[in-house]
Amino acid sequence: MDTITFEPVLESERDSFAADCAESLSVALRENFPSQRGVPVSDIFESLAAAGAEAFHIICGGSRVGGSVVVVNALSRRNSLDLLFLKRGACGKGIGLAVWRAIEKKYPDAEVWETITPYFERRNIHFYVNKCGFKIVEFFNPRHRDPHCPDMDSPGRDYYFRFEKQMRPSGA
Repeated sequence: MDTITFEPVLESERDSFAADCAESLSVALRENFPSQRGVPVSDIFESLAAAGAEAFHIICGGSRVGGSVVVVNALSRRNSLDLLFLKRGACGKGIGLAVWRAIEKKYPDAEVWETITPYFERRNIHFYVNKCGFKIVEFFNPRHRDPHCPDMDSPGRDYYFRFEKQMRPSGA
């Protein structure tokens, strides 16, 4: 496998980055909910605009194969993997795990990583739990709503898991 590197997403690239991300993330949404148009690009821009957000292209073999947005909190050392996507053709080749390991290496001060994924994204659940070492810590649903996500009434937002990965004990 080629080495994974990251290139920051430039301001002039945000529209195309968001479109690529929305296209990639929409595949599973449309497979499970055929009437859905896909992931709104506005959701991607929300992640890009978050305080502490760092967006980058994922480079493998000299090509951009995907992208990611992480939110880094240097004070609490609790970071969030807001978005991670691979373009069509890059999945199932071990690139995702190599990307996650590169992210861990890029942010060695993180004590905890957090991410979410919809309940229907079985590949993501397998990836985060069985490959990357995350644990499911919360299940959001109509009876247990995410206080940070008021719009839980659309498919894919009504049921989802929150994962955490403890990197090292707090203050270690």
